[in-house]
Amino acid sequence: MAKRLDLKAVNIFYGAFHAVADVTLSVLPRSVTAFIGPSGCGKTTVLRTLNRMHEVVPGGRVDGSVLLDDEDIYGAGVDPVGVRRAIGMVFQRPNPFPAMSIRDNVVAGLKLQGVRSRKVLDDTAEYSLRGANLWDEVKDRLDRPGGGLSGGQQQRLCIARAIAVQPDVLLMDEPCSALDPISTMAIEELISELKQDYTIVIVTHNMQQAARVSDYTAFFNLEAVGKP
Repeated sequence: MAKRLDLKAVNIFYGAFHAVADVTLSVLPRSVTAFIGPSGCGKTTVLRTLNRMHEVVPGGRVDGSVLLDDEDIYGAGVDPVGVRRAIGMVFQRPNPFPAMSIRDNVVAGLKLQGVRSRKVLDDTAEYSLRGANLWDEVKDRLDRPGGGLSGGQQQRLCIARAIAVQPDVLLMDEPCSALDPISTMAIEELISELKQDYTIVIVTHNMQQAARVSDYTAFFNLEAVGKP
């Protein structure tokens, strides 16, 4: 189920370095919100705070509130693993497990959750690959390595892997930057379809892409970034 995100007076630090200052914005359910702005302005940094991925960097911390349907994801007792399950991420470069089969790539998250039913895993793989518009291209080679797919197919495989665990929100960090124009078009069309079921936040340097795929845009500027 798509959910709303609200950032309230968010400040992001890495140790003493004030990376991003005073971000307040709302991301509405079943919509695409694009983060745009010049390089180094903090777009990806803010994106990573939305599912607590920035915490893997030593010294990373957040002041302010990030609410998922009014629940603070940084609240006491909130499990960051559960947050990352509810708020999935697709990275800039496709990162499938190269030696793992296409099917196993998709259901890797479910297996980590302890799901062992072959029917559940197979049904989820098909559902997710269909959701990523990849099923018809790979249905006859599900046991082949995911690393053997083209770049655009690998990115859609990563999207299938993200939606297999049924997140509420999908974060996409420049998902087309490493892709050719045809693959980029396929990903953009997929984003437009996925917003019917998910809340989507995308980081992009491309203002034309933001205009094509987003319902809302948040522009970041360098004045909000501290000096190292």
